[in-house]
Formats: sequence, structure tokens, C-alpha cells
Amino acid sequence: MKEKKYYGLYMKIKNRILAGEYAAGEKLPSKRVMADMTGYSLITVQTAYDMLSDEGYVEARERSGYFVLPLDNTAVLKESFEEKKVVHVTEPDMGEGGDFEYSVWFKTVRKVIADDGEKLFVKAPVKGCAVLRNAIADYLQRYRGMTADAHRIIIGSGAEQLYEIAVKILGRDRVFGIEDPCYEQISEVYDGMGVKVRKLKMGGDGIESECLGEGGFDILHVTPFHSYPSGVTTSAAKRYQYLTWAKSSGGYIIEDDFDSEFFLPGQPIESLYSLDRGESVIYINTFSKSLSPAIRVGYMILPEELLNAYDERMGRFSCTVPVMDQYVLAEFINGGNFERHLNRSRRKMKQGGSL
Repeated sequence: MKEKKYYGLYMKIKNRILAGEYAAGEKLPSKRVMADMTGYSLITVQTAYDMLSDEGYVEARERSGYFVLPLDNTAVLKESFEEKKVVHVTEPDMGEGGDFEYSVWFKTVRKVIADDGEKLFVKAPVKGCAVLRNAIADYLQRYRGMTADAHRIIIGSGAEQLYEIAVKILGRDRVFGIEDPCYEQISEVYDGMGVKVRKLKMGGDGIESECLGEGGFDILHVTPFHSYPSGVTTSAAKRYQYLTWAKSSGGYIIEDDFDSEFFLPGQPIESLYSLDRGESVIYINTFSKSLSPAIRVGYMILPEELLNAYDERMGRFSCTVPVMDQYVLAEFINGGNFERHLNRSRRKMKQGGSL
């Protein structure tokens, strides 16, 4: 943005004062003389002088002009106030957008703006917009065979924020059992939230049974499909073992279902949430892998008995996902574009390509 002339003149005079070129008590050139010296208009000079006066660098004396006021620690002030250029940053190389079809997404954006313009500038409900929660519920039933009532679905801006919400609901006094090794952000979020973590060694089909039997934790955080970085997918027997642990201990399981839409042999594996009959699974998934990392939208499904705890501890906070993003994603899902995108991506993976 182009610098205003009066501001440039103000900075030049101020810096000369700080450098001692205009000494304390010295009279500045008259407005007309300064205008002749600089080529600026009288109004520009007047504005610059007024700024210097307002900030205490000079004082205006009636019928006499503007005089420089004494300053303490001039050397320090000179260093602090000398003109500096703004340093800009450059975008890092973020790579290509993969298999994502931008034209379809932008067409969806235009449709939402045209159809729902006025709704996009209201505050989002705490749990997220109903239109997106309903769309996710329908998608899960249709594509994953998961029955999830929309009132139990919570919208958040990515997995890390949803982990934090889970801690706030369950309490920081709980011990969280996590896979070892696991996705590093999981342990970092829990450490940052001040909760105790117990690392549970991974075997070839999930957490080793011995670790489950030893206990010492109240919450079990697992990634049943393609756990990172081990790449382990939990066997059916192990998944039932997780659920047995929850039932016998009265604990909760946080099921991190990242990447499960890309299960290649057929339909995605049955989730712990679907297998659960005791309402002990908190299901978390995002659209970061299935669509794009730039789409910072995720969701969690809470057991019915935890909804009151959510309302009590999170009810005063706002949903962190912009309303427009929620409406666009809902339209993208409802229009069938999300499932078509998943099917194209899976076909590409089967042919040996990458996402």
C-alpha cells in the first residue's frame, strides 16, 4: 500500500529529532518553508506537524511556530523508532492438490452462495450446523453402514481440536492409553492438555493383549485402520478385545478412524463404533485425508451419556468451523460428490497410483 505523504514527512522529521539533528528547543522550519523545501502542500506539512505535536515530539507556540521538546534516552528511542521495511514471507512448497477436483468444489461454493447467502453470516451453533451434521449422518449410514443420530455428531476443525474436546469432556484426571508407536500429534495434544499418558506396545494386529490386561489407564485411544506409523490394521478379534476392555473397566474408547475410507479390498472395515453395544466408543474422523488437508473439518460422535457433559463443559464455546465451510461441505456430500471422489480415489489406488 502506498505511504501517505504526510506520514512520510512525519517519519523523516521524527527520525531527525531522534538523531539529534533537530535539538531540544530548536524551532522547526515554518510550514511554508518546509513546504518549499519538500515540495509538499501546506496541508500535508500541517498534518505532519500536528502528528508530531500530538505525540509529544514538538510543541506549537502561538504566533511563534513549532519547537522540539526534550527527550530522555534519545539513543534508545532512535534505535526503537528508526524506519524499518516490512519483511514479507513466502509460501512454502505445499505440493499439488492430489486427486481433488477443484472445479466441482468451486461449483458447489457458488451454488451455496446463491442458495444460502443470508445463512452464511450467522454464528454457528456450538455443535456445528444442522445441515452438515445431518449430511454426515446420512453419509455414514449410506457408505459405512454406521447409524449415528445427528444430535450426537459434533463438528470441529480437525482431529487435534477434537482430541482436546474429548479431554475436556472426559476430564484431565483420566489416564489415556495410546498406541506405541502412534501418530505423534496424539501424544503431543494429550501432553499439552496436561493429562497422563500410558504407552501401550503395538503388536502385529493391534495393542498387545498383555498391555490391555495390565490396565493402568481409563481411556483407550486407538487407530484401528492403518495405525501410523506402524501401518497395523487391528484384527476383528482384537477389536472385540478392545470393546471387552471398555465393558469390564467402565472406560471409553476414542476411535481415530483416519484413512479408513481408503480400505481397498472392499467396503471399509467395520468400525468399533458399529460393533459397540455398550455406548463406550467416541468416534473421530476428518476430511483431511479423504478430501484435502486444506479442509480443516472433522467430526466426532459421542455416546448418548456424554452429551450432557459436552453441553456443560463446551456449551459456552463457539464452533470453530466457519458456517460457509460447513454449508459447502454439506452440499458436496449431499450432492453425491464426496462419494464419487472417494470411489475415484480408490480406483486410482487399486491401479497403483497414489493420492
